[in-house]
Amino acid sequence: MEFDEPLPGGLFHPADSGKGDREIPGRLDRVSGLPSKATGSTYSYEKTNYEILVDSPVLAGRYYKQWPLSPRVNLDVYADNAAELAATPEQIDAHKKLVEQAVKVYGAQHYDTYEFLLSISDVMGGIGLEHHRSSEDGVKLGYFTKWKDGPGSRNLLPHEYNHSWDGKFRRGADLWTPDYRTPMRGSLLWVYEGQTQFWGYVFQARSGLVSKQDTLDGYASILASLDNRPARNWRDLVDTTNDPTISQRRPKGWVSYQRSEDYYNEGLLVWMEVDSILRQQSGGTKSIDDFAAKFFGLNDGDYGEVTYTFDDVVATLNAIQPYDWASLLNKRLTETGEPAPLKGFEANGYKLVYTDTPSLAFKNAEATRKSTDLTYSLGLTLNKDGAITGVGWDTPAFKAGLTIGNTIAAVNGTIFSDTALKAAVTAAKGGTDPIVLLIKSNDSVAPVSIDYHGGLRYPHLEKIGTGEGGLDRLLTAR
Repeated sequence: MEFDEPLPGGLFHPADSGKGDREIPGRLDRVSGLPSKATGSTYSYEKTNYEILVDSPVLAGRYYKQWPLSPRVNLDVYADNAAELAATPEQIDAHKKLVEQAVKVYGAQHYDTYEFLLSISDVMGGIGLEHHRSSEDGVKLGYFTKWKDGPGSRNLLPHEYNHSWDGKFRRGADLWTPDYRTPMRGSLLWVYEGQTQFWGYVFQARSGLVSKQDTLDGYASILASLDNRPARNWRDLVDTTNDPTISQRRPKGWVSYQRSEDYYNEGLLVWMEVDSILRQQSGGTKSIDDFAAKFFGLNDGDYGEVTYTFDDVVATLNAIQPYDWASLLNKRLTETGEPAPLKGFEANGYKLVYTDTPSLAFKNAEATRKSTDLTYSLGLTLNKDGAITGVGWDTPAFKAGLTIGNTIAAVNGTIFSDTALKAAVTAAKGGTDPIVLLIKSNDSVAPVSIDYHGGLRYPHLEKIGTGEGGLDRLLTAR
């Protein structure tokens, strides 16, 4: 959920970092990994090579505060106003545990210092962009102040931090290039982004940045999205690694029938299946933690690049636990016409179900996007004014002829509201009468009937059996 691109490696540390928290209103302050000397408000930078220069972002602002998270990692926050810097000790402690949990998994750290360059702003655009020794992280107002409203954007920092190991230090061989003129290839993005997506959710739970329940609810939305994606019938996972080149992250119509960079979330599902098999085949003595340490935890302090191939991934897995990993991964990367690969979650103790009540995480996502999400019932999403912003392929809304750009003016003869629409869906459950919407399309207004009687449906993960399962252990802090 995010703007996250593979770019050549980088770095960062504060030019004049001190001890403890810092809040410096009324002047610019900046963070840079380039060797520098500060004289008052003037920064003098030493010469560096081109790659380091290109990959050394600067974030500046009036309202700034720094929190050291470890001896080698800092959280540098810039905000639209001073109130947004009011983080509690418990919130900062969760960020410290993020660093602690990642280092416990990988062992080695691939930076001398690492900076989270976090902007909290309704003026700047949101961003999540990894560098080797830093990340550019942009969220809307409320990151600290609306903490209790739901998980919000707190998956962002775990995801981008993980890229220091996965994507920046260890990099797919066809993605590595000797210079900026050479085209990149992304066939291994299901490792670069897929496993980073996997660890982003694990680390958010292990650190306490996001609760276990909110993490499970986030997983449920991912599983439901892929389980309701007709595009899987004709397009395989590895082909989606071409999407950054094909669509260049511009808006894309009918994602449910085209796919769009599914190597992120379906990659997460594949790695969950890998984890479940490691646990099963080893009698519970091995897990994906062992793969992560062996594959990414090399050469502490080295922030160069070590490339890998598909065969390297398979060889590392086999060194941990012998299995036909090549066949499994090739199947998951190239299969079509099969259900989404949910087996890893089920083997690890949880299954996807739907109820008529949204989870807190689902409601938080609706509030953040200012939308009403009926993807798994009517098959559409819409904004607060009733304008349709998304329609799923072959859903009830699709079959009724609705599309993006239509606006719902009334529901069963009542002026539109999201409450009225949800009430109509609930009332139609188990009946025979259609839901009648008054649809405005360009200059015309006409009634449209939707023959749907399944009620409201929201995704959840339901525990299978009793006791601690693989996913429970996976999300437990080390």
